[in-house]
Amino acid sequence: MARVLSGIQPTGEVHLGNYLGALLNWVKGQYTNDAFHLIVDLHAITVPQDPEELRSKTLELATMLFAVGLDPDVATVFVQSHVPEHSQLAWIMECNVAIGELQRMTQFKDKSSRGAGDLISCGLLTYPALQAADILLYDAEEVPVGDDQRQHVELTREIATRVNNRAGSEVFVLPKAVHPAAGARVMDLQDPTKKMSKSIESPQGIVLLTDTADAIVKKFKRAVTDSDTEVRYDPANKPGVSNLLDIFAACTGTTAEAAADQFSQYGALKQATADAVVEMVRPIQQRFNELSADPSEVGARLAKGATKARSVASATLARAQQAVGLLPPQ
Repeated sequence: MARVLSGIQPTGEVHLGNYLGALLNWVKGQYTNDAFHLIVDLHAITVPQDPEELRSKTLELATMLFAVGLDPDVATVFVQSHVPEHSQLAWIMECNVAIGELQRMTQFKDKSSRGAGDLISCGLLTYPALQAADILLYDAEEVPVGDDQRQHVELTREIATRVNNRAGSEVFVLPKAVHPAAGARVMDLQDPTKKMSKSIESPQGIVLLTDTADAIVKKFKRAVTDSDTEVRYDPANKPGVSNLLDIFAACTGTTAEAAADQFSQYGALKQATADAVVEMVRPIQQRFNELSADPSEVGARLAKGATKARSVASATLARAQQAVGLLPPQ
């Protein structure tokens, strides 16, 4: 059973693309891997955040992670800042990475060029060191990432190798970037050439897991298709229709090609897809509402995850501190 680590930022609301594309695989994978899932609130503050909103969003995200099916008795689910070893190891990582290596990170170049409010923080430059700490603290063997994050895992391996070589021992396990299990690729309902994303300002194109049934139906009825009338799976030439077929297939356990054979009109496809999504999210919403009414239960689950996480992280931090020459407390 491989140790697998994934993180998610507490910004924005969880949408259908998050669930079908990633979280559903997290739920399935917790039974086949030693899964660590952290809410990376420290990464979120690399750009200005409203403090109360960040706290609220962190709790809301945790509630949703448990509502979709992550089991605190199976997976280790916790908030990054609840495990102080992240910040402690991040400093050691910063002292073992070159400024040039950090400046080459594509996300830093992208975010700093676009700006982040009135302040471009040092955290935007150094957060890959914190990300390296996130991964290395748990002896993670596999880190499921998209192509945009693969560079960060490679930097993590370089830092870990550097520390290991200097220490003459295996202080850190070298992680491997892996492609996440194939999940449904959900596109924006108003612009099916783009992935459904909380960063895109098209609320009618994004289906939130907390949307009401009526809101979900309305969004699908307004989904962009094309001027043709044939229902067929053809992502290149019919992205809107193909997106609906992908979503319907993911919700009903069929294939997009097989789903296309069930429909002859766009209207029927839109309604059936909306109905399938409503039925899929109904138990999630029910559980989310139950947990939201008892935030102390969510807090207890997070505390359980943090305790388990610290039992692993503290041992790794101690090895790292020994390797760089820090005097242990007596």
